[in-house]
Amino acid sequence: MLVRRAPLVSASLLLVLALAGCDSGPDTKSGAASGPSVIAPGKPGETNRTLSAQDAAEQRADDDTPNSADVAYARMMIQHHAQALEMTELAPKQAESKAVKGLASRIGAAQGPEIEAMKGWLTTYGEDETGAEHDHAAMPGMATEAQLTQLRAARGKAFDTLFLSLMITHHGGALTMAADVKAQGNNVRIEEMADDVIAQQTSEITRMRGMQ
Repeated sequence: MLVRRAPLVSASLLLVLALAGCDSGPDTKSGAASGPSVIAPGKPGETNRTLSAQDAAEQRADDDTPNSADVAYARMMIQHHAQALEMTELAPKQAESKAVKGLASRIGAAQGPEIEAMKGWLTTYGEDETGAEHDHAAMPGMATEAQLTQLRAARGKAFDTLFLSLMITHHGGALTMAADVKAQGNNVRIEEMADDVIAQQTSEITRMRGMQ
């Protein structure tokens, strides 16, 4: 009896496994398609759209046409970097620490070419360098005019201390902007530039904190 029943048990197991295999396909597909909806910024002048996670991924893979988030990022980062250059240009004559002077020089050497790269990107896509969305006060990390006035007047250790404090905050704002465009933008080149900002300025923040 045991010998005769063994094949029946094996057949039952095979049937269960076969059915499980058939069911796994739709579940896997459903899992891939699941996920939170994504607000996709429209192209400049267009309204935003709500896409499924899968649709957003497919759109990104098929088309990297810049959207409004990409354009706004380039415009704002040009102004954001310009303020950083204004701050670093004070360091050679006003800083006391050689380390602060060296850091300021490196920041200036990196961000100057980045400004030109973003200007070139805007030109490539027929966009101007200014827009209603680049209000200085709305950009994270920007120093106020009062803070800049204080920095211009500072000398020696007082300059070093204030410079590091303002630049750490400034870099933190750039990281926020870069993370935002990586989540909302659509253009590969802008994403690459945002990645560069994140890598470089995260490292510089760590260095500046060690100098405080």
